[in-house]
Amino acid sequence: MTGLDAHLPPVPAERLQLSFLRQRFAHPPQWQAEIAGDGAQWTQRDPAAAAVLLPLVMREQGLSLLLTRRSEQLRDHAGQISFPGGRVEPEDESIEAAALREAEEEIGLSRDYVEVLGQLPVYSTVTAFQVTPVVALVRPGFDLRLDGMEVAEAFEVPLHFLMTPAHHQHHRFEYAGGQRQFLSMPWRNSEHPGEPRDYFIWGATAAMLRNFYRFLSA
Repeated sequence: MTGLDAHLPPVPAERLQLSFLRQRFAHPPQWQAEIAGDGAQWTQRDPAAAAVLLPLVMREQGLSLLLTRRSEQLRDHAGQISFPGGRVEPEDESIEAAALREAEEEIGLSRDYVEVLGQLPVYSTVTAFQVTPVVALVRPGFDLRLDGMEVAEAFEVPLHFLMTPAHHQHHRFEYAGGQRQFLSMPWRNSEHPGEPRDYFIWGATAAMLRNFYRFLSA
């Protein structure tokens, strides 16, 4: 770790309420995403459009973000924490439709429980995906059915934790030909049955959450 953003204020509690979120997406302010992408691409293929869903579950104790841990069987990004989502297909009517479809396919989240609020800026990955984050509210009462080939686990993290920069860590690593910097938001689920479970939220997932923090703070 090379730094921690404890000097930045958390998003105020009143901005994590349903009324504020609906109003903010309906009338967004002038703002700019802090992190536009991972950096230089690691592939020469043409860019492809993708969409991910940021599902904010409306719990009594406040909003929580539904995330997934990818299957260890996957060729790319095995075991990493991510949003449900994937490539935009020709049959998808819109970016929102793609995000909703992928959430249904990956974790069985029915769109009947989902209220789409809006989009965050496109995020460019090193694998040449142009990813649009779609933010949505999720009404409790849903049942999840995980696609075991893609998703090992689905879990929720309190939104206020993720929107507190004191939990945002900066990292840097070097590789042949250059170096890369990235954010992480490590979270320990102390309520997990048995032993507490640690989740290392990093990379594109953490970067898009950081942009969400900037959007709500603007």
